[in-house]
Amino acid sequence: MSYPKRTAALASAAALAGSVVLLSAPAAHADVVDVNYRCQTPIGVKSAVSPIDMTGVRSGSGYKITMSWQKGVSSSPVELGKGAMTPSASIVLGGADSGTLPVSGPANAAAIPANTPIKISDLSGTYTPKKTGKVTFTPGTLIIKALGTTTTCTPTNSPKPGLTLDVTAAGGSSSASSGGSSPSGGQLPQTGPEDNAIALGTLGGTVLLAGAAGTLWLTRRQAARR
Repeated sequence: MSYPKRTAALASAAALAGSVVLLSAPAAHADVVDVNYRCQTPIGVKSAVSPIDMTGVRSGSGYKITMSWQKGVSSSPVELGKGAMTPSASIVLGGADSGTLPVSGPANAAAIPANTPIKISDLSGTYTPKKTGKVTFTPGTLIIKALGTTTTCTPTNSPKPGLTLDVTAAGGSSSASSGGSSPSGGQLPQTGPEDNAIALGTLGGTVLLAGAAGTLWLTRRQAARR
């Protein structure tokens, strides 16, 4: 096969493989959801509303789930110095799975003035699917620890899921991971100096030639009988 034709064959094979990967990628749907928090603080009950954005990114055999607060929640009657406040939260799983996913994040990178809404840093955790299907992720309880105290903020408005993922449980099969992988590294075996796509084309040509040879042999045999 000439170099231009070989290059075209490789490009077609690569394009086809790329389309398979795109079609088999896990589907995700995310919405920014408003969460009404009722926060039990050391000095009483406070309320706050914050839009929360949630994302899910593939990480090994699981997904890194991240919650981002767009507004501050609760406040402190005294200034919280750098690193004085540590947040954590839970995410409620639904759909094909159930339970909760704990997420956490770094302490405050800058001082938080007194009586100022506390901006929560992004909180993340790793979710490993136990079942295959659509799994929903809904904001749950938020915990704020600062200066030896604990503030618990609970959603009161039954927020809708902020993220939905199509997941495959460990050991399950999906079109992205199945089909022709080998123990030696996931590549099809080489059949000669040509690449896999060329080798498959050669195989198809061999079968075609074998069929033509069989037809020719039958024709000659019938002529000999006459």
